[in-house]
Amino acid sequence: MCEGLVGQLLTPCCLCNAKVVVVNDSTTTSCMEPPPPVLSDRPPSLMTTSGGGAASEAASILRLSLPMIMTGLILYVRPMISMLFLGRLGELALAGGSLAMGFANITGYSVLSGLASGMEPVCGQAVGAGNLPLVGATMQRMVLLLLAVSVPVAFLWSHMEPLLLLCGQDAAIAAAAQRYILLCLPDLLFQSFLHPLRIYLRTQSINLPLTACAVLAVAMHLPINYLLVPVLGLGVHGVALASAMANLNLVLLLLAYVYFSGVHRATGGFTLSASKLLFKDVTGWMRLARLAVESCASVCLEWWWYEIMILLCGLLANPKATVASMGVLIQTTSLLYIFPSSLSFGVSTRVSNELGANRPRAARAAARAGLALSAAQGLASCAFAVSVRGGWARMFTSDASIVGLTASVLPILGLCELGNCPQTTGCGVLRGSARPKDGAHINLGAFYGVGTPVAVALAFWAGLGFEGLWLGLLAAQAACVAVMLVVISRTDWARQAQLAQVLAGVVNGDDGGGKDTAPCVKVAAPDGDEDSSLLITVQG
Repeated sequence: MCEGLVGQLLTPCCLCNAKVVVVNDSTTTSCMEPPPPVLSDRPPSLMTTSGGGAASEAASILRLSLPMIMTGLILYVRPMISMLFLGRLGELALAGGSLAMGFANITGYSVLSGLASGMEPVCGQAVGAGNLPLVGATMQRMVLLLLAVSVPVAFLWSHMEPLLLLCGQDAAIAAAAQRYILLCLPDLLFQSFLHPLRIYLRTQSINLPLTACAVLAVAMHLPINYLLVPVLGLGVHGVALASAMANLNLVLLLLAYVYFSGVHRATGGFTLSASKLLFKDVTGWMRLARLAVESCASVCLEWWWYEIMILLCGLLANPKATVASMGVLIQTTSLLYIFPSSLSFGVSTRVSNELGANRPRAARAAARAGLALSAAQGLASCAFAVSVRGGWARMFTSDASIVGLTASVLPILGLCELGNCPQTTGCGVLRGSARPKDGAHINLGAFYGVGTPVAVALAFWAGLGFEGLWLGLLAAQAACVAVMLVVISRTDWARQAQLAQVLAGVVNGDDGGGKDTAPCVKVAAPDGDEDSSLLITVQG
């Protein structure tokens, strides 16, 4: 058995001029030279579920996901605080701030978030392979990439008012939105550091510090708003500045943790000599840029579809009530989305770690356990949506028409969650296995090829109105989860583990590029022979 496992890795290694050393408890056999220095073995957190079965794998995913759920719920409070202070400034401020937030989400925040997701498979697989310097290098590359993308986004934001007027928006609301978004420009800088830092820690299974930093940042957000808005009388400008300062505080807290905890030392540090090497590795940049663009497409295609739904609401009868009800329902879906998205991050980390460690069967087990948990999560979300349909909207408004519309659609929203939870987790599986391109294709076909035609046909041609739009979303989610499950079930996990060794910088790829960062790493033999201490040392 051991000879067979070694033979599976010897062939590709020799093709790329690698030196391979097989290390066992009792013997050491060198195929070329004495073994070179190797990185330390994988962190204990990656060894906890090896061979432990579905229950232990599910428990491992939950240990990763629960702190992220807490972080998501805490950060969910921040925009609600901003909306509370905007509402106290009057209708114009609330309308302008809401419009600016929507524009910023579509043109900026969704793009930065999507691009940053491209570093998940690289960092996660590098952690699994023990190539921690690649994790630090990837984070620094992503920060530089997001900073570069922020420049055209900032230019677009600074010229938002003419675009809004061109689209027929009220002049006063457009002017208020422009004032708000100009004060959000520094937030692009902060987000360019925040997203990579969160993924940098998350892929190393460092989640509790993220939660603690989020608690501190949100705790400071309320008094900062109070100081800037009622006390100093800055109005809309104060709310925008407070929102940007919340992200600045979170970035500073995370940087402080990374530095004082010493996490950065294991991942290459932040020295000037290490930074210079970033620009020499063209192959690493190309791989990261490709994954970033594909991840961005996957995220934005779904994110933008909800914004299109809001626009379609304005074309229905009684548009004020339908748009307001859509706002309530999207806030509800945003709250429920925290749970599957956190589960998705946990599954992505587990899958990428196992693929990087060259354990395809363990990666498949992580994917299956995550999907099973997401199915249970979907049932819970559906039950919640149905049970609160009578009184949920009354927490936001007392308008009878808005309450009635929201109550009629909440059961449909619950059915959507039955598909949304497994679909979101499936996206995590695809990210963890460096296949965001597949996720983008699925989202494009499901939301725009199925969901949009069904929504338009039912809402306008069949006369179902507001409910028809949400039935279109239900059709999109059903198509999305069906295709997603087929794609994942047909995954060649052994092949994905081989590809992960290239992405993790363990072996050279077919593109002629050299290894990314580390001179050599220890890689477990396929399917978890780490219990017998069989390790492969690979050096380019």
